[in-house]
Amino acid sequence: MTVVLAIKCADGLVMGADTQVTEKHQGMSYPARKLHPLGERAAWGGSGARSVQLDLERKFSASAASILEADDVGRALQQAVLPVLRHHYEHFIEEVPGEESMGSPSAFLLAAGYSGEQPWIIEVNPHAMVGHYEDIGFHAIGSGAPMAQQAGVLLAHFNMTERPVDYGVVTAVRVLDALSQTALSVGGPLDLFRITPDARHHLDGDDIAEAREHVERWRSMEQDALDKLF
Repeated sequence: MTVVLAIKCADGLVMGADTQVTEKHQGMSYPARKLHPLGERAAWGGSGARSVQLDLERKFSASAASILEADDVGRALQQAVLPVLRHHYEHFIEEVPGEESMGSPSAFLLAAGYSGEQPWIIEVNPHAMVGHYEDIGFHAIGSGAPMAQQAGVLLAHFNMTERPVDYGVVTAVRVLDALSQTALSVGGPLDLFRITPDARHHLDGDDIAEAREHVERWRSMEQDALDKLF
């Protein structure tokens, strides 16, 4: 199970993901990065076929500048993703004698960043259709996305789009940690990017540990407020 999410805040964006990959047909799990830089002020993450993700990583490494400088970033991402998807769909063997079907080599892409001063959150689905979510302020992809979306709804009343980006970091950690406790196939060290109009910052272990301390303070404050409700 994969979870990749993006959160929009008043002055920045946050992208987060787990790092556990589960290969059900092989009965094994292993750690792997699901988030990647996209130029200096954006990042992307993927779910689905690993072969597609690796090809996209190479392509974006070579063409990030042209994508981010495009008048329509969503269309530029679509144009980059479409030939990769077509290649894998056209060269996929659906049935192998003696082996269980692995399904189609589909993949989702979620990217977030800035064009000038304007933030964007963009999904490209396995049909290469583009969706924008910066107006909503939260989106997730991967097999764990429904649970992440539910968590996002439960936290919506905190109005993260009106709060500084540090609040978004804490929210991402809280959501991903909750999913890792409820879904066995979500796990591994968290991977997070903090993105502002000036730069993208990859959070290290100390940053995430500090965010978890803030999560515990948040929970404590909620408990205090609940105790005073009646």
